[in-house]
Amino acid sequence: MMPRPIDVINLSKRYDTVTALSSVSFSVEPGEIMGFLGPNGAGKTTALRILTGMLSPTDGSVRIDGLEVTEQTLEVRRRIGYLPEHVALYPELRVEEYLAYRATIKAVPRPARRQRLTQAMEQCDLVDVRRRLVGQLSKGYRQRVALADCLLAQPKILILDEPTVGLDPHQIRQTRQLITTLGQTATILLSTHILPEVEMLCHRVTIIHQGRIVAVDTPDRLRQRLEGTQVVRAQFAGGPDGMESALQQLPGVARVQLQPTTQGAACFDVEARPGVDLRESIYRLAVEQRWVVLELSQQRASLEDVFIQLTTKETDSAAPAAAAHA
Repeated sequence: MMPRPIDVINLSKRYDTVTALSSVSFSVEPGEIMGFLGPNGAGKTTALRILTGMLSPTDGSVRIDGLEVTEQTLEVRRRIGYLPEHVALYPELRVEEYLAYRATIKAVPRPARRQRLTQAMEQCDLVDVRRRLVGQLSKGYRQRVALADCLLAQPKILILDEPTVGLDPHQIRQTRQLITTLGQTATILLSTHILPEVEMLCHRVTIIHQGRIVAVDTPDRLRQRLEGTQVVRAQFAGGPDGMESALQQLPGVARVQLQPTTQGAACFDVEARPGVDLRESIYRLAVEQRWVVLELSQQRASLEDVFIQLTTKETDSAAPAAAAHA
């Protein structure tokens, strides 16, 4: 049986009285693009540093391609391409010089070095700035130099921490296309705070909060967790006077929220109680009240909705316990 590219087992990291990670377990399958999500301070960066051998865990283990990270650190580093969120580059070198130096450090075979260098620059759209000093590049271009560095040794496992931070919209689209292409031949762990990016690129998602894993699943199945509760978007011509109260009084309505809209219209998100379909009753109410219906549609939960629900729920459930020990 082939080992998984990434296997994290009961991983914990403590700093004196602070627990950054607590019994974290997840795995990434061959050829998979796994999203790694969490609020600031959730433990994402700590986990990535342990995965790449930059930091030692307190408990638990990490295996990269079957190798124990703490015991075979150098061999693990040869098998991965790691893009940290904050990249340290050599500003006095030209882009091509820097990447050639990094290819030497990574022991890229000399006969293949020139080809790998050119390929990495083409993949990251750096050919036009190959003679520019790294220190003169914009933040977005420096990010792309760092990504090209990751690709020089053609690793089969990529760990990318915020790869599109600092890029302009055109560069973001290019980088997303590149990640999709790389995912055809490599396994990718992608840490990002841009949730639409995860929905576009990732096969599965791992969500971490307060040092613990709160969900591991596909974006579709995570959305289905919320879709048991129906939300209908209802937009009417005219002002909202009296509309919210009338909608709230319909049988089966759990909550009504007024949404921003253009002048001369009123828009509401109407949340139903479990098992209730509100569309017909909202339409009948509109006919009775002679409201002009501009929109009446069932809303689909987004990954952002799931993320907020999971992380808010975890925070809220921890609050009473924290108060009890205060």
